[in-house]
Amino acid sequence: MSSKSEGKSSGRATISDVAKTAKTGKTSISRYLNGEQHLLSDHLRQRIEDAIRQLNYRPSQMARSLKGGQSQLIGLIIADITNPYSVNVLRGIEAACRANNYTLLMCNTNNEVDQEEHYLQLLNSYQVDGIVVNAVGMREEALNKMQQSLLPMVLIDRKIPDFACDAVGLDNIQASTQVTEHLLQQGFEAILFVSEPFGLVNTRLERLQGFKQTMEQHQGTVAEHAEVTLENAAGLETILREFNHKYRGMRKAVISVNGALTLQIARALRHIGLQWGSDIGLLGFDELEWAELAGVGITTLKQPTYQIGYAALEQVLKRIQGDDQPVQEQQFHGELIIRGSTTH
Repeated sequence: MSSKSEGKSSGRATISDVAKTAKTGKTSISRYLNGEQHLLSDHLRQRIEDAIRQLNYRPSQMARSLKGGQSQLIGLIIADITNPYSVNVLRGIEAACRANNYTLLMCNTNNEVDQEEHYLQLLNSYQVDGIVVNAVGMREEALNKMQQSLLPMVLIDRKIPDFACDAVGLDNIQASTQVTEHLLQQGFEAILFVSEPFGLVNTRLERLQGFKQTMEQHQGTVAEHAEVTLENAAGLETILREFNHKYRGMRKAVISVNGALTLQIARALRHIGLQWGSDIGLLGFDELEWAELAGVGITTLKQPTYQIGYAALEQVLKRIQGDDQPVQEQQFHGELIIRGSTTH
């Protein structure tokens, strides 16, 4: 039959276990763990170190945060972890966390509003010090809870209507103006802007706005826009086929609102027998690893995703540290990477 001390060794060691093994009180252990080793004798310090190593003791981060007032945890709610944009933003956030001795808790909502609300509640329960959100479409109830909690928060890429919050992302109107002007300079006369459903997603609406404003300044050109879900391959093929047929004899191009949609457009063009670069122009927001390898290459608007993620985390830390300046919106410029899809 096992003794009590043997039975305890199969579970997680506690501060009481360490104190007992080191033959001292819990106060001395707490001092050691909280960086007050100078208050302990060399002999006692050595006994505590030996006990911690013997028991493989790991202090509870949650318990320490309750005592110290900060958990050193940052929550990240991201809309779609499969999106290359999200992955690169995550790299920037994680690097900034490491540089500032914070641990990142990442939650992927898979573009589902219910999951977003669930993770907001979960991160609150973990008592994170701040949160970065790549928003899907939080409901008013969830937003009210966020405001009441006074949890420092920064939004990436997508802003939330009527919600005052720090935000970091691309200057969408400037970027859209830049890519549209590039196509016009290349002699394209009819341009189709294709987006996932606009809804209230400000990034899509702002990119459309920049496109329309630029096209309006050039008489004799044709501007059209369409929205389609990523899953609707047949609908996308119909949109592209009709656009190509409607403007026969004109130099035509397509702008894609994001990287995920660019992939679907490339597939659809192949299915309907159109080659980007020769039959039709193609330009997509977001740089993709395969863009330079696809046919003559696909022109893209590269976002500084790593920098956006890093800046978002730094802004959260400013709020955690007590910065009470008015709400800020940091906007970055993108880089146009020109390839054969818009120059042939």
